[in-house]
Amino acid sequence: MTDTERTGTPEAPQKQQFQLGSGPGRVLVWFYGVFTVAAASRSIVQMIMDFDRAPLAYVLSAVAAVVYGFITYSLVRGGEKARRAALVCCAAELAGVLVVGTWTLLEPSAFPDATVWSDFGAGYLLIPVILPVTGMIWLRRARTA
Repeated sequence: MTDTERTGTPEAPQKQQFQLGSGPGRVLVWFYGVFTVAAASRSIVQMIMDFDRAPLAYVLSAVAAVVYGFITYSLVRGGEKARRAALVCCAAELAGVLVVGTWTLLEPSAFPDATVWSDFGAGYLLIPVILPVTGMIWLRRARTA
């Protein structure tokens, strides 16, 4: 006698949930985690030491840290809602990198000190412009898995 015959009800097949932070997603979690710490540390120190020197740059670095932190959390948490939220945040992050990157090139005087997203993240090996694109590709793949 099988388990199904004993209970009298057939077992529904379990839908395997795609883990956002597994496989290549672990690399994204790692990068976003590192960037969360880097951007938060940088912005906190800069805001404490020299806030009046470049408030816009320091606040933008803090915003970047919050976005990175939320994406990290969403990737670790997993699930469809977290995937969608992370996808929106990656798109917002990419928009921020592109806007701030362009702005810093067109009007460098607006940013007396660099942000994480200045010059499209050139101070961070352009990872800030590559990371959201990679994240969006991974998150779209996760939807179809």
